[in-house]
Amino acid sequence: MRDIAVAALEDVKGEDILVLDTTKLTSMFECMIVATGNSNRQAKALANNVREKLKEAGAEILGMEGDVSGEWVLLDVGALIVHVMLPAVRDYYNIEQLWGGQKPTFNPTRPWEAAIQSHDDPV
Repeated sequence: MRDIAVAALEDVKGEDILVLDTTKLTSMFECMIVATGNSNRQAKALANNVREKLKEAGAEILGMEGDVSGEWVLLDVGALIVHVMLPAVRDYYNIEQLWGGQKPTFNPTRPWEAAIQSHDDPV
């Protein structure tokens, strides 16, 4: 499933694709994939392509969230979780670090509008 999901992300030009083995960190799922889409439309297309390719391969899709806005789309396939995020959202939440991965480096000259709250702002 992991390889099918990565290939589906690559087909739609997903960026900064990171595959994390989570078997030693949680029993909830075995693998997490995080990828970046450069627009809401692309993020939705990436997640939809992963969903369709996994369904074709016989995987059961347990859930999909965030596909309306496209800022952060989560695809739950049981043993596999796929996150497709806009760069600002991915930068802000930095879920890679929570799960033992490396955060990608984003281009700071590009305006990201999805994450409104600054890291320095009080919660």
